[in-house]
Amino acid sequence: MKLLAGNSNLPLSRAIANYLEIPLTEALVRRFADEEIFVEIMENVRGEDVFVIQSTSYPANDNLMELLIIIDALKRASAKRITAVLPYFGYARQDRKPGPRTPISAKLVANLITTAGADRVLSVDLHAGQIQGFFDIPTDNLFAAPVMSADIRSRFGEKNLMVVSPDVGGVVRARALSKRLDNAPLAIVDKRRERAGESEVMNIIGDVEGRFCILIDDIVDSAGTLCNAAAALKEAGAEDVVAYVTHGVLSGGAVARVEGSALHELVITDSIGNQEAIAGAQKIRHLTIAPLLAEAVRRIADESSVSSLFD
Repeated sequence: MKLLAGNSNLPLSRAIANYLEIPLTEALVRRFADEEIFVEIMENVRGEDVFVIQSTSYPANDNLMELLIIIDALKRASAKRITAVLPYFGYARQDRKPGPRTPISAKLVANLITTAGADRVLSVDLHAGQIQGFFDIPTDNLFAAPVMSADIRSRFGEKNLMVVSPDVGGVVRARALSKRLDNAPLAIVDKRRERAGESEVMNIIGDVEGRFCILIDDIVDSAGTLCNAAAALKEAGAEDVVAYVTHGVLSGGAVARVEGSALHELVITDSIGNQEAIAGAQKIRHLTIAPLLAEAVRRIADESSVSSLFD
């Protein structure tokens, strides 16, 4: 087995390598003067089981192109099996046609990764479960819920917990976390989105008065939804509000928005390498998923069960 890291999230790649006690494969990734990407694998990978770790986060197109070129280089170097490890799968929110004459970009990206030569895909908390079906190769979708629930128990286990979904579409995710927290009660924030990137909270479904609310979501981008939901929960009598989100995209003024919000804390995983963006933020904390990904990589390499990670 060999691990090869793209440039999108080197700290996470190194943490996975340290957990597995395997050095990262030496590779050269550089750009020509016109910004074309060039990749050269500096070690022999013939007949090897290679795992390429690369989040397709900002800059999404650059990181995606780098991933595709790395996969192509490995395929032409006769790697036995290539697994694309995508802690964050970009374009996942474009998983359907929201209107006429619009693309399904998540399917397009899945086709690109498959055509480049990947033999399987490993990702974390895909925005929608059906994205697994967009790939014509085996795809494992890991869940950050076990990592989050362990952190919630250790920090807020004595609180009167209530799990809250920030929208109706996230109820399945919230219910799964609720079960891991001894069937904590569930609430839903009903919101109306007028346009992309903006949201308006309309109503709270459930009695949150006196509860310590845990907002759960897969992606935080502009943070408008989370901040509005936190404000609505506080107005409804919640004791406090903490948000747990797998992928901290945090674009634009999201960090400042979180810092000025009613949220007590926003906990994100390190699926996206945005350490510089949140440096100095008082309300944002990182939770690592390196052991989760590393254990999944080990099990795939050993041809053992990945799903048993969540039993």
